[in-house]
Amino acid sequence: MTNENKGWVPKMPRLYETEDSPVDEKLIWTHFFLGDSHWYAAEFDGKDTFFGYVVLNGDMQNSEWGYFSLAELTELKVGPFVVCVEDGWKVREFKEIMDERHQGEWDV
Repeated sequence: MTNENKGWVPKMPRLYETEDSPVDEKLIWTHFFLGDSHWYAAEFDGKDTFFGYVVLNGDMQNSEWGYFSLAELTELKVGPFVVCVEDGWKVREFKEIMDERHQGEWDV
């Protein structure tokens, strides 16, 4: 993660801070990706653990909300490819992202 990307870390809600927010209104603060796998982060413990929405290998039917580790993401490699943080990411609501990037195929 670059220093530019670390700017959102102090602003991100901590774990459980948004648990009463409707899922489609949760703000997604950053997007990690590798190929057609996506990790959308809504909360962070400030050290290693994120809570967010995960789509693995483009499989929208089995995508789900859950916890994922920054350490594990940074260790993940597929051949020469590694997990990246999307540059220029704009914080916005989950529903907007799903409608834009996954044609509204998400289901909660």
